[in-house]
Amino acid sequence: MALEEIRADALRCTRCSYCKWIPFDLVKSDRFAVGCPSVAFKSFHSYSAGGRLITALSLADGRSEITDRVVDIAFECLVCGSCDVSCKICRYDMEPLNGIRELRCHLVEQDRVPDTYRDTIENHRRTRNVFGREPSTRLDWAGGLGLRTLDDGPAEVLFHPGCRYSFDAKLAHVTRSAVAVLRAANVDFAVAADEGCCGGKFYDMGYRDEFANAATYNMDNWARHGVKTIVTPCATCFWAISRLYPRVGQTVEVVHIAEYADRLVKEGRLKLTKELPMTATWHDPCHLGRQGEPYEPWDGVEKKIFGQAVVYDPPRPRYNGTKGVYDPPRDLLKAIPGVELVEMERNREAAWCCGAGGLVRETYPEFSAFTASERIAEAEATGAEAIVTACGGCERNFTGAVAASGSALKVFDIIELVEQAL
Repeated sequence: MALEEIRADALRCTRCSYCKWIPFDLVKSDRFAVGCPSVAFKSFHSYSAGGRLITALSLADGRSEITDRVVDIAFECLVCGSCDVSCKICRYDMEPLNGIRELRCHLVEQDRVPDTYRDTIENHRRTRNVFGREPSTRLDWAGGLGLRTLDDGPAEVLFHPGCRYSFDAKLAHVTRSAVAVLRAANVDFAVAADEGCCGGKFYDMGYRDEFANAATYNMDNWARHGVKTIVTPCATCFWAISRLYPRVGQTVEVVHIAEYADRLVKEGRLKLTKELPMTATWHDPCHLGRQGEPYEPWDGVEKKIFGQAVVYDPPRPRYNGTKGVYDPPRDLLKAIPGVELVEMERNREAAWCCGAGGLVRETYPEFSAFTASERIAEAEATGAEAIVTACGGCERNFTGAVAASGSALKVFDIIELVEQAL
């Protein structure tokens, strides 16, 4: 979609500012009512979804030029999707999140991007991972585990850690916990020594060609090995493979490890018997929650009744965040003896972002840290002892925010607690 093609959304925006807040019927206090981290941090309309649509329209019409401030407006955004959820409470004919992504695509085409973006893309082109690590070290996290690879033969499940869980040593405990859980349930699984980046990050950054290259590499690899089901601990990988890959022909089932473990518990294949006495609150990762809705294909057209009311023929899917992966991780926590689950005010489709999305952690660290600290404050307000999530970016950001603030809050990946409860 070219910049010109989001003109309709930019013109339909009524500047109501609803995109800045969580849905009003979900507001429980003024302290935790804001939905858009960019607006909370920058306090200026241009950094909202509506402001970014205005910016895109101005560029499309040639009324303004690309400046450093415009670059910041486009990229100092977590693409978390909160604006998309709130907008669709009262609008069915707008896609603000797509508009933000298209603005980014336009800037990528003009080579007006932060330097961290160029570094990340170059890393992938050299090594097929966003960190620029040698591909031969991708399985270092599994040292001593004796894992099968797809080269040893087909398996029931492909365990796909993703770049962050494969190369970030501070997250190796999560991937190893996932292996322990799969083995406890006698799951026939293997890993791919030649695993490639899912490409989801590139899609959010505005690099569509780079995303397509990453997706094609993985799909060809999976087809060659006869992969049918993928289990991943990474929320971004889950979102990319389930929501983006089907657009280019992917048919492989992908399940997040939290969903899969919940399924194993409910089937009786996994027994959680050890008590873990703690009060915990669950953080919904953006790509697992509101952006984790199942893909629905649509091939239709937009029409107007009497030149006014917009309709779609046939009706198009409405991704409003409500069908994301919400219940499985909560059910899993409730299945662990001793765990008491308490909810933050902003949860499910209204959850506040961790601050790591859209390459913001690497590009705008101050903004990223602010966003994470806000979520930690919200978690503390519940009286919880721990915040639990299922995303490497979330865990790393929360751990940093806790250390910076001196908070006593503990940070866990849900699969760690599952392993401890075995």
